[in-house]
Amino acid sequence: MNCSAHCETPPKIEWKKDGTFLNLVSDDRRQLLPDGSLLINSVVHSKHNKPDEGYYQCVATVDSLGTIVSRTAKLTVAGLPRFTSQPEPSSVHRGGSAVLGCEVTAELAPLLRWERDRQALAPDRRVLQLPSGALLITNASDTDAGLYRCALDGGGTPKYSDEAELKVLPDAEEPQSLALLKPPSSLTRLPGQSAVFPCVAAGFPPPLIRWTWNEEELPTDGSGRFQLLAGGILEIWDVAEADAGTFTCIAESGNDTLEAQAELAVQVPPTFLKRPANIYAHESMDIVFECEVTGKPTPTVKWVKNGDMVIPSDYFKIVKEHNLQVLGLVKSDEGFYQCIAENDVGNAQAGAQLIILDLDVAIPTLPPTSLTSATNDHLAPATAGPLPSAPRDVVATLVSTRFIRLTWRPPASDPQGDNLTYSIFYTKEGINRERVENTSRPGETQVMIQNLMPETVYVFRVVAQNRHGPGESSAPLKVATQPEVQLPGPAPNIRAFSSSPTSVTVTWETPLSGNGDIQNYKLYYMEKGQDTEQDVDVGGLFHTVSGLKKFTEYSFRVVAYNKHGPGVSTHDVVVRTLSDVPSAPPQNLTLEVRNSKSILLQWQPPPAGTQSGQITGYKIRYRKVSRKSDVTESVGGTQLSQLIEGLERGTEYSFRVAAMTVNGTGPATDWVTAETFESDLDETRVPEVPSSLHVRPLVTSIVVSWTPPENQDVVVRGYAIGYGIGSPHAQTIKVDYKQRYYTIENLDPSSHYVITLKAFNNVGEGIPLYESAVTRPHSVPDPSPMMPPVGVQASILSHDTIRITWADNSLPKNQKITDARFYTVRWKTNIPANTKYKTANATTLSYLVTGLKPNTLYEFSVMVTKGRRSSTWSMTAHGTTFELVPTSPPKDVTVVSKEGKPRTIIVNWQPPSEANGKITGYIIYYSTDVNAEIHDWVIEPVVGNRLTHQIQELTLDTPYFFKIQARNSKGMGPMSEAVQFRTPKAESSDKMPNDQASGSAGKGSRPMDLGPDYKPPLGGSNSPHGSPTSPLDSNMLLVIIVSVGVITIVIVVIVAVFCTRRTTSHQKKKRAACKSVNGSHKYKGNSKDVKPPDLWIHHERLELKPIDKSPDPNPIMTDTPIPRNSQDITPVDNSMDSNIHQRRNSYRGHESEDSMSTLAGRRGMRPKMMMPFDSQPPQPVISAHPIHSLDPPHHHFHSGSLASPTRSFLHHQLSPWPLGSAMSHSDRADSTESVRNTPSTDTMPAAAAVPSAELPEPEGPFLPAEEEPQGPPTAHVRPSHPLKSFAVPAVPPTGGPFDPALPSTPLLTQQAPGHPVHAVKTASIGTLGRTRPPMPVVVPSAPEVQETTRMLEDSESSYEPDELTKEMAHLEGLMKDLNAITTA
Repeated sequence: MNCSAHCETPPKIEWKKDGTFLNLVSDDRRQLLPDGSLLINSVVHSKHNKPDEGYYQCVATVDSLGTIVSRTAKLTVAGLPRFTSQPEPSSVHRGGSAVLGCEVTAELAPLLRWERDRQALAPDRRVLQLPSGALLITNASDTDAGLYRCALDGGGTPKYSDEAELKVLPDAEEPQSLALLKPPSSLTRLPGQSAVFPCVAAGFPPPLIRWTWNEEELPTDGSGRFQLLAGGILEIWDVAEADAGTFTCIAESGNDTLEAQAELAVQVPPTFLKRPANIYAHESMDIVFECEVTGKPTPTVKWVKNGDMVIPSDYFKIVKEHNLQVLGLVKSDEGFYQCIAENDVGNAQAGAQLIILDLDVAIPTLPPTSLTSATNDHLAPATAGPLPSAPRDVVATLVSTRFIRLTWRPPASDPQGDNLTYSIFYTKEGINRERVENTSRPGETQVMIQNLMPETVYVFRVVAQNRHGPGESSAPLKVATQPEVQLPGPAPNIRAFSSSPTSVTVTWETPLSGNGDIQNYKLYYMEKGQDTEQDVDVGGLFHTVSGLKKFTEYSFRVVAYNKHGPGVSTHDVVVRTLSDVPSAPPQNLTLEVRNSKSILLQWQPPPAGTQSGQITGYKIRYRKVSRKSDVTESVGGTQLSQLIEGLERGTEYSFRVAAMTVNGTGPATDWVTAETFESDLDETRVPEVPSSLHVRPLVTSIVVSWTPPENQDVVVRGYAIGYGIGSPHAQTIKVDYKQRYYTIENLDPSSHYVITLKAFNNVGEGIPLYESAVTRPHSVPDPSPMMPPVGVQASILSHDTIRITWADNSLPKNQKITDARFYTVRWKTNIPANTKYKTANATTLSYLVTGLKPNTLYEFSVMVTKGRRSSTWSMTAHGTTFELVPTSPPKDVTVVSKEGKPRTIIVNWQPPSEANGKITGYIIYYSTDVNAEIHDWVIEPVVGNRLTHQIQELTLDTPYFFKIQARNSKGMGPMSEAVQFRTPKAESSDKMPNDQASGSAGKGSRPMDLGPDYKPPLGGSNSPHGSPTSPLDSNMLLVIIVSVGVITIVIVVIVAVFCTRRTTSHQKKKRAACKSVNGSHKYKGNSKDVKPPDLWIHHERLELKPIDKSPDPNPIMTDTPIPRNSQDITPVDNSMDSNIHQRRNSYRGHESEDSMSTLAGRRGMRPKMMMPFDSQPPQPVISAHPIHSLDPPHHHFHSGSLASPTRSFLHHQLSPWPLGSAMSHSDRADSTESVRNTPSTDTMPAAAAVPSAELPEPEGPFLPAEEEPQGPPTAHVRPSHPLKSFAVPAVPPTGGPFDPALPSTPLLTQQAPGHPVHAVKTASIGTLGRTRPPMPVVVPSAPEVQETTRMLEDSESSYEPDELTKEMAHLEGLMKDLNAITTA
C-alpha cells in the first residue's frame, strides 16, 4: 500500500491498522519500504485468524511541526470461489425466453463463463450473461437445446457448476399467462459506472417490455445513455447522480400487464467544497478552521490534531456543522489539524497548520501558503517605544448568569487613553487556558464578555496596547457569575393523536431538567394556517382538546411551570383530526342537456370547512319527475362532472348529488330538474354562419360578442375566433358553444385588427364572419368611479349569521347582473375599538356573513368593482346578532362570612367573560357534598344582574361547596368550578340572643338581616325614635320641594305672558294716536263688495308724534315672524339666484330710503298690515300694499306712486318680474338675504317702529290656494267688518284694474335719475300652489339681534276671539283719527 509525504524536513512515516500503530521493526511478513509504502509479503487468512484484514492508515511526522495522517484503506482477503446458485433444468417454447441461474459474489462475476454441451458459448445477441452471472436466452430456437454449465476461472483449474438441460418446445398455440422470469433488483452504483436491470417475461403472445423512471416514460431507442437489450434488459451507461430513482418494468401481453420495480441508488465519495486554511494567531485568541464537504450518503466528519482525534470540549467546539473552533489558544495548540470525511463509498482528508506567534510579533495579513516551520523569522517586529502601564480600577459593573460587563480607567502612563486599545484576558478559575476579547474601538474602557457558564468563577485581566505593543497587565479580578434560575426543560415524548373528528388527545412525560416540582402544564394549540394560539391549563400528563374542526390540522406544544415560572416549550407536534361525513352538500349543481338521451351534471365541492375529510367520490341520484319512487343511484369518482346517459327522449328528470368520504355520504343537494330533447340535432354538416358579430376595441384588448347561427337544428360544438393585424389568420382561439363573448388580450394599442368568427362541430368549421377594429391609443383617462351600492340592509338570521342585501343603481331596473362586476362586503364591530375590517367578495346582491360573535353590534358597508373601476364604500348598515346561551361560567367566585353573623355568608362573583347576551339572573348551587348529584344541591336564584347574594341559616363549622350558573334570555350557561367555604365554629358573643327575630336593632347592634331583596313596608320606620332621616320622611320632603318649585315656575310664566300682552296692546293704542295734517278720501263698501284698501300715507304731510321717548329706543315689530338666521329658512330653487341679483338695485329712493312690503295671504294665515315709522325726523316713508281678490280670474292691481317734494309729476314703474313666479319660488331665500344683506350706511334712517294692525279672521268659503289657475298668488280675505281705507292717493290710478294676462305685479318704485341714491332690498312674500308653513315677512331695516329674538317670541302668541274684537276696536279708532286728520 503506497504512502508518500513531502516536507522541507523529511518526515517520519508510520502505519496504523484499525487505529493502532504497527510495530514493523520486528515483523517478518510486513515491512516499510524507503518511499513510505507498506509491503505485506505473505497474507495470512483463515476462518479463525484474519490478522491482515482491516483499515490501514499512513502517519507522517515532523518533530518541529507536527503530524498528519492519510485517508484509510480497507484490505479484504478474497475467499475461494463458490457458487451462490446453480443452473436448473428448464424448458422453453420456440421464440420464448429462458433464464439459467448461476450466481457468484460480485467481485468474482467477471471471471464467470458459460458452456453448452461442454463447449464455450459463441457470442450471440440473443444470448446474454447478466452482471450477476445468470444466462439469458431470448427468442429461443432448436439450436439452443442442450446441457448448460458455468465455469469460474480463478487463475488455476476452472471450477464448474452442475449441468442443467434446456429443452426447446414447439411453438405455443394457446395463450399463456404472463409471468416474470427475472424481475429487476435494486442496485447501488458510483458515478461513471454502468447499471443493468433485467426484466425477463414469458407468455403468449410474446410480451412487450417498456420502462419508466420515477413514473416518466423512459426513452430506450439507444440514442442516449439508456439502452434496451434483448429480452427487455435495461442498461444504463455512465451512471450520474441524477439517475437515482425508481425504475419500473412494465410487461404487456394481450390484456395482461405485470409491473416490477427496482431502486437505483447512486453513491458519491466525499469531496471538499471548502478546505481548512493555515492560520497565524496569538495566544488567548479564538480561531476557527473551516471545512465543508459533500457526498452521498452524507459524510461524517471528524477532526484530527497531530494525528490524534480532537474530542469536543469547552474549548474545542464543532460549529456550523463541520467547522472546528478553538477558544483561548495556548502554545500547545500549535500543529496540524486535519478534517477527515467518510461515507460508505470512500473517505478524504484535508489539513491546515496552526502557528502561534509571540505577542510582540504582528500577525501577517495573508495566511501562509504552505506548511512551514519559519514562524518568527520572516515577520517584522513592532516598532520600539514606551509601552502603556497597567489599566486601573478594573471592576465588574454588571454580573449576570451568562455575561459580565467590565469597566476600567486608562493607565497612569496615558491618562487620556484616546489611542489605546485593550485586550481582556479571562479564564475559568483553575484552568490555564486563557481567552481574549478586544475592545471594538480605541479609547473604549468597557467590554461585555458573553457566553459564560452560570455559577462559575472567572479570572479577568486587562492589557492596554499602543502602537508600540501591549503593556502591563492589570491585577487579576475574580468574578463569579450568577446562578441560573432552574426553569423546567421541554416535556419529553410529546405525542398527539386524534380520538374523534372533533378532538385530539395529547400526552407527554415529566421534564428531566429543572429544580423544584412541576406545578402545572400549559397546553397550547393552534389551527394550521391561523395566527392565534389557544391554551389550556393541565394538571396531569395528558389532555383531550375537544370542539375542534373536523379533518383539520392542528399544532400542539406543552410548556411546564414550576415555582420560577414557565419553562422551555416543546417542539410543535402536528396532527389532523379524524374525518367524518361531509356536513354540507356540493355547491352550484348545474344540468346541461347534451342530447335526447344524456344530461351532463356539473358541480363544485362542498365548502372547504364542511368537507370533514378527503372527498373520495360523489353519489348521484336521479329519477323521472313523473315517477318519484324509482330512484337510480350512480357513484362516481372525485371528478366534478358526470354524463348520465341512456335516458328517455323528451322526459323530465330530477338529479341530486352528495359528497362522500371514507366515513360515508354527506347531505345531498336539492333536486334539480332538466328535460331531455325530443330529437337530436343534426351533425351531418357544418354549422351555418353566426347570426351577428360585434367588436368593442379597448387599448390592449378587443371584446368580441356574437349570437349563434339562426338555424338551431345543426349541432354547434364551439366557436373559433381568428385575429391578427391586417389578417385574421395570425392566431386562433376556440371557445365553448355556450359562450357568447370573449376578450382578446395582449394586443398593441392603435393597431388595426381583423377578426373572424366561425362556428364548428365534429364535421368541421362553418362559414366565417368578418369584422375589423382599431385598438385605442394609450392615453386613456382613468375610469370614473362607479356609484356605490344603496339600500344596504342587514337581516339577522342567527347568533352568528347576518344576511347583507343591497341595490345597485348602475344596474337596470330588474337589478340583473350581466357583466363581470363584483361586490366587496366589509364588516367590523366597534368592541374592541381597534378591530380591523373583514371583507368578502360577492357576485350577487346579497351576502351571508357567518362566524360572528353573539349579541354583538356590527356595521356593514358594500362597494362595487367592475374591471378597473371601483365605487366608494356605501353608507353603513348595522345589525346586532341574536343572543346565545352563555358559553363560559361566572368568574372570580368568592365566599365570605358576614361580619357578626356566622350563619350568614355572602357570595360574590363576576359576570361570565362570554355572556353572549344580557344576563337576566344567576343560580347559586350549594351543598355540603361536592360529589353529590347536581339535583341534590340547594338552589338560590338571583334575579337581574346583581353580583352578590346572601345565604342565611347555614350550619356552623360545616364545609359548603358553591357553584354559580349564569342565565340570559336563551338559557343557562355552564357552571363555575366548585368553591369551598367552611362556616365559623361559634356565633359571636356580642350578638343579641333574639336579634334574628327582632324588627329593629337596639343600640350597638345591627338591624335584622332581611336579605338584599327586602323592602320596608310603607309607614314603617327603620330609624329609632322616629328620626327624620327615615326613608319615608325624606321622600315626602323631596316631593314637596319639587311640587312647590313647579307651581312657582308655572305662575311666573303665566304672569309674564299676561304682562307681555298688555304691553303690546298699550303700545298699539299709543301708536294709533299719531295724526297727520293732510286730508284723505274715504272708500266705503259693504261685506259683499269689499275693495282692497290702498293705503298711501304721504310722508311730506304726515305729522308724527315723537316716539323715540319710549324706554326702548328701537320698539319691536310685534307679530312679525323674522327668521333668526339662514338655517331657519328652507332654501329653494337655486335657479332664481340670477333674478335675485338682478333685482337688488330695482328699488330706488330719491332723497330718503323708500321701503315697500308686499303682503300676500295664504289659507290659514292671518294677513298683517305693517306701518313702518321712522324714529328719525327726516321724512319717513310708509308704503303698504295689501292685495285682496274676490274673483280669481279677475285680479285687481292697484298702483300708485309716492310724491316727491322736489318733483311734481308722478312716476309709474312696474316691477319687471312677476310676484307669483319669480318671487314665489325664491321668497324664502330672498327674505333671508334681505335681512342679512341690507346696506347699513350713515345716511340710512334708523330702524323704525312699526305698529301693526290686525285684520280679522276670514269667514265664509273662499278659493283654496291649490285651485288658483293663473296669475300671481294674492291674499284672499273676506273681512266680516267693513273696513275704511285711510289712503290718500295723489292721483287716481291711471291704468285702472290691470289685465290679468299681464305677468307682472305692480310694486311701487321711485327713481330719480342723476341723483346719488341708496338701494334698499325689500322682501316680497309669495306662495306656491301648495300648502306651506307661514312665511317670514321682512322689513328693509334689519332689527338688532335682541329685537329679532323678541319678534320671534311675540310671533308665537295666538289670539282668542275676544282679543280679536279688542284689536278690531283699536283699528277702527285709529282709522277714525286718520279720517279726522284728512278732513281737517
